[in-house]
Amino acid sequence: MIADFRDVLAAFVAHDVRFLVVGAHALAAHGVPRVTGDLDIWIAPNESNASRVWDALAEFGAPLVALNVKVSDFSTPGQVVQLGLPPYRIDVMTSISGVEFDEAEQGSLAGMLFGAPVRFIGREALVRNKRASGRPKDLADVRSLGE
Repeated sequence: MIADFRDVLAAFVAHDVRFLVVGAHALAAHGVPRVTGDLDIWIAPNESNASRVWDALAEFGAPLVALNVKVSDFSTPGQVVQLGLPPYRIDVMTSISGVEFDEAEQGSLAGMLFGAPVRFIGREALVRNKRASGRPKDLADVRSLGE
């Protein structure tokens, strides 16, 4: 439910998690709305942030132990932890194609999502990510952005 999106974002903010909203919600923040089945959250993949992510998700009520998720998963590049089912799934990712977190964070866009203050991946990094992903829907997103 949308309340879950709001609550997980609020938990990330409360625990000072370094994260960026990516995917379709970021696309909408850049003026190109499209339907999506999830909330994509990209986290900084380092040990201190991993602990904050774990704490935030535990507070949110994510079944981390049942899913066999370890704190170290949140500092390992290439990991995706999926919570829930579409259209209300939450994907927590430690890396995305074509972009490094620190660089993307510097060019990110401040905004609000589901009542929580967030940072969205910046337009340039979003375009690079979408091109690097290469999926037909991502390439369509790049065209929709006018690139």
